[in-house]
Amino acid sequence: MKIAITNQQYLHLQTRTAKVIILTAIIVLAAIILYYFNPSTSGLYPPSPFRKLTGLYCPGCGSLRALHHLLHGNLWKAVDLNPLMVVALPYLAYSYVSYSAPVILNLKVPQIFIKPNWIWWTLKVILGYWVLRNIPFAPFSWLAP
Repeated sequence: MKIAITNQQYLHLQTRTAKVIILTAIIVLAAIILYYFNPSTSGLYPPSPFRKLTGLYCPGCGSLRALHHLLHGNLWKAVDLNPLMVVALPYLAYSYVSYSAPVILNLKVPQIFIKPNWIWWTLKVILGYWVLRNIPFAPFSWLAP
């Protein structure tokens, strides 16, 4: 049985394939660099602009160091540096898989539809985390990287 596709569908498939190849290459290259160059000791990575300007931690502060430790198999150190990033990582990984699996594996993975309520709650959690990790006494200071 032969399946005919239109020229527009073919262009869409080519564009998506190119995007997946580029995205995968960027992720692999970033992981290799992050594995070999420790953000704590290497001068390769720029400092956080928000931290430089305000002296406060943003929700992403500590993420590079946490990813470096995850790549080396140290989950607890990663959680210590940025627990929000560690919790969000499976969702980011699933987003990548659901986007790229149709191209790489020719397999349809269901994409999760997130209701607007959940998006607003996620934003509230991130903002709350941002504020709490900057309170300078325990237990809130434990959230700082």
